Amino acid sequence: MNQSLESEAIETGGSMKRQCSLSFDIISSLPNSLLGHILSFLPTRDSVATSVLSSRWRPLWTLVPVLHLDQRELCRTPDQPFSYAEIVSRILILRNTVLNPTPIHKLRIYWLKNCLPLHVDTWICATFWHGVQELDLTIHISNRLLQLPHSLFFCTSLVVLKLKGEFLLNPPPEIQGLSSLRILKLECVRFANRNSLLKLLASCPVLQDFFLKVHDKDVTNLDKNAGKFNIVVLIPTLKNLHLRVLCSSYKLHINAPVLEYFHFKGNLDEVVLENLPNLVKSVLHIEIGPESLKGISFTDYLKRGWDFLGRLYNVNSMELRIVNAETLYRASNDDVPMFHNLSSLKLYGLNCHDWYTWHVVRLLFCRAPKLQTFAFEMKKHRHCSYFATSCRSEQPLDIPESLSSHLTTCHYKGFLGHKDEMELVRQILKAARVLKTMIIVVDNSLSSEEKDRVYKELREFPRSSQICQMHCI
Repeated sequence: MNQSLESEAIETGGSMKRQCSLSFDIISSLPNSLLGHILSFLPTRDSVATSVLSSRWRPLWTLVPVLHLDQRELCRTPDQPFSYAEIVSRILILRNTVLNPTPIHKLRIYWLKNCLPLHVDTWICATFWHGVQELDLTIHISNRLLQLPHSLFFCTSLVVLKLKGEFLLNPPPEIQGLSSLRILKLECVRFANRNSLLKLLASCPVLQDFFLKVHDKDVTNLDKNAGKFNIVVLIPTLKNLHLRVLCSSYKLHINAPVLEYFHFKGNLDEVVLENLPNLVKSVLHIEIGPESLKGISFTDYLKRGWDFLGRLYNVNSMELRIVNAETLYRASNDDVPMFHNLSSLKLYGLNCHDWYTWHVVRLLFCRAPKLQTFAFEMKKHRHCSYFATSCRSEQPLDIPESLSSHLTTCHYKGFLGHKDEMELVRQILKAARVLKTMIIVVDNSLSSEEKDRVYKELREFPRSSQICQMHCI
């Protein structure tokens, strides 16, 4: 038996060697184009390192159409003899010395230390000759703003442009070149004047996805007498818009007839939203604080909030910060907008509140007559006790028709067992006659004993729907 096993092991080992040898022969016989495709899945540092394997492999890394020049990868050893700038320059020079290198379709630069603008200008311009399709630049430098080369704004091959860091966005007066740009992401870049963004967006006739994050420091270069910073999005092709506007003074004007997704976080200043007939989903996080209330009363700011939401009346799905829902409830009146197409609503935020949730939920159901899916996604606030006693003694209220006859699914993630949470679930189970699924995900911070108590109390609540399945997780 032992001899038989030994023979089998030898035979298996020989077979494995033959397979390894065969695999090596297969790899060496592959065409250069396929080897270049394989190398494209490696970090640039590793694909360049294959050039030392043999004379055959020396030029193969230049067939890779993607360059990820990440300082954290290229300079990951402490005894690195060359600086990041020297490594990048050498890589680009080596590519240009190879006969007919593959065009660079994607260039990603991640650099968090001091650099000379000449380096970046040279690297960016070098890709334009190759018909670059995607530029992803994250550069943070000290005490200096980096001017982008004007040739960038006339690159007809560019499809994706992502900028993050101390770039000074100052487009030339007339831009005609960004005719292929479909994705634009600007994160914490500086703007040379109040219309810098307006000029850039006006030169993107086929833009589909736009992400903007702007703080007060990003508009410090503006002439205070020239007016507010303009965020003007008049793009007939735009489908996805993500705005994080954390500056206190700006004008926002959106006219996007095919927009489907709108994510907004920030203060509300001068806002015009129009022509949004195809908007399907919105995610809203309205800031309410000292910065947002400069020059305006709290009541007027809340009215501005309701007006903002009212412009999104056509959405099918909405995610709303729970603090916004509670704050807006305080200003509710007959002018609260209706959401006739809203079928899915999620409230999210911190699970620490001293307000009666049921009143807010009731108001939202009254304004969304077709609401079918309702969800909470909560995170425990570190300063909250597990079982707060914020539930108020209130008189029973009329049940909204949408809650009674339309709600089929209800999720609650981050459940802590607060009395007001318990009351909310009790009211929903009591009112929702066609509810099919109620899922309660209890927060992991609760002890086993606390979870058992919560589960037991939840299961004892009466249900109006005979088909309702409750799942406590």
